[in-house]
Amino acid sequence: MKLRAGAVLLLLLVTASAWAQMSRDAALQALGQPDPEARRRAVTALAATGTPEDVPRLAEALRDADPVVRQLTERALWQVWSRSGDRDVDRLFAVGVEQMNDRQGPAAVQTFSEIIRRKPDFAEGWNKRATVYYLLGDYARSLADCDEVMKRNPYHFGALAVNPNLESVAEAVQMLRRLLIQQRRDAT
Repeated sequence: MKLRAGAVLLLLLVTASAWAQMSRDAALQALGQPDPEARRRAVTALAATGTPEDVPRLAEALRDADPVVRQLTERALWQVWSRSGDRDVDRLFAVGVEQMNDRQGPAAVQTFSEIIRRKPDFAEGWNKRATVYYLLGDYARSLADCDEVMKRNPYHFGALAVNPNLESVAEAVQMLRRLLIQQRRDAT
């Protein structure tokens, strides 16, 4: 059983690798194909080669009839958004993500703040800092950074109309609203 699961995983990885070798232009064209397999290949390729200019087309794929295309699109968007276009900033971004995952909140805030200082138009730097602020309980700063994300990337999942597949975002928004209302009440 383990051998079969391993073989399936290996096959998926090899297939995904082959899909990722599709050119960006070919992938953008394939997004409009009626064959869901072609759209899957396209989205996988755009995860590796896509640019911020491709985000509107990828965002359309979040509403694809095929659930696999939708899932692959979500991953592709995260990958595109996580590339700043500057290798030094991308390395610093990886450090910040690691700090965030290791629950080193204050260090992660500093790292993402440095990314924002260096590349203020890189929306994902703002988004990750918003996430860290949220985890630290600093909801006002988190929401302020979310506003900055939306100014730079109106297709970000924080815009609920963009990704109808994310029920957890709607729940988080409602929880944040309740917490902010409570904080305001406590402050008066």
